[in-house]
Amino acid sequence: MSLLTTLLDATAGAGIGKMGAGIGAGLSAIGAGIGIGKIGQGALESLARQPEVSGDIRTNMILTAAFVEGVALFGIVVCLLIAVA
Repeated sequence: MSLLTTLLDATAGAGIGKMGAGIGAGLSAIGAGIGIGKIGQGALESLARQPEVSGDIRTNMILTAAFVEGVALFGIVVCLLIAVA
């Protein structure tokens, strides 16, 4: 039996499990917002110091922001699966 199945069985019918899933989804979204904000801050500081490498910085910023957003989306989906089950 997998860990996710065990967690879903433990929270089935329990209100506290659904509350925890909602809190987890919210924390996942807040964490992604903070992470993407820090990425933007670092990119703007780098562009201010070395404007000649703006293309490389922009590419790396967009790629890293996409990875952060993907991890946050995965966290939200797991929390919603727990809440629905």
